[in-house]
Amino acid sequence: MKTILHKSDSRGDANHGWLHSKHSFSFANYHNPERMNFGVLRVLNDDTVSENRGFGTHPHRDMEIVSIPLEGDLKHMDNMGNSTIIKEGDIQVMSAGTGVMHSEYNNNPDKPVKFLQIWIIPNQMSVEPRYDQITIADHAKPNDFQQILSPNKNDDGVWIYQDAWFHLANFDKGNSKKYDLKKEGNGVYVFVLEGQAKIGDQVLERRDALGISETESFKLEALEDSKILLMEVPMELPA
Repeated sequence: MKTILHKSDSRGDANHGWLHSKHSFSFANYHNPERMNFGVLRVLNDDTVSENRGFGTHPHRDMEIVSIPLEGDLKHMDNMGNSTIIKEGDIQVMSAGTGVMHSEYNNNPDKPVKFLQIWIIPNQMSVEPRYDQITIADHAKPNDFQQILSPNKNDDGVWIYQDAWFHLANFDKGNSKKYDLKKEGNGVYVFVLEGQAKIGDQVLERRDALGISETESFKLEALEDSKILLMEVPMELPA
C-alpha cells in the first residue's frame, strides 16, 4: 500500500475577507507542483463564505464539480435554468461538459456558509451539461460507509462521468471497518471532516488527508466520534 499524508496546516490558505478557502491542491494563487492532484481528483477546496456574499457568475468546462455543504445554506444559479439552495445533508453535482455558467452565494443573512467544492477530471469530454442535487442525510448509515457518488445513474448518491465512488463515514469512537476499493487502479483520498481516525499506523486529525493507492483494501478506525469523506478515484489521468 502506497500512502501520501497531507496535514491540515499544509494546505494552501487564501483569505479574501468575504471568502476564506483552504486548498488541498494547487488552485488560483496557490501553486504547489507537488500538490497538483491525486489521480483525477483535481480540486478540494474547503470554503467559508461570509453572510450575503458569494461567487458571481463564472464559467466551467469539461469538469465534474461536486459541492458538499457543511454548515449553512448555499444558493446556486446557472444558465441551465437551475436556481436552488443546498444545505448540510445535501450533495450537488454539475457536469460542466461543453460549458456552463453558474454562481454560488451564501443564502444566510446572519452566518457564514461552509462547503467543500471538489473537481474531478471526467472520462468523457464535451458532454451535454447537467445538474443534480439530492439529500443524502435521509439515508445516513452510522458506523458504515454511505455511498454518496458513483459512476452509475441507478446507484446510491449522485453520479458523474468518471469511475469514482465517494462515501461518507459517520463513525462512533472505537468503531472500525474495512474499505474495499471498487476498481483496480483506483486510489482513495481520505479526508477527515471532524474527529480523529487511524489507518494503519497513521493517525489523522481534523482536516488531515491521506491518499492511499496500490492496494485492494484498508481498515479505517475512529479514535473519536468522526465524520470522514472517502473519495475513490482513478489514479491514471485520461489520455
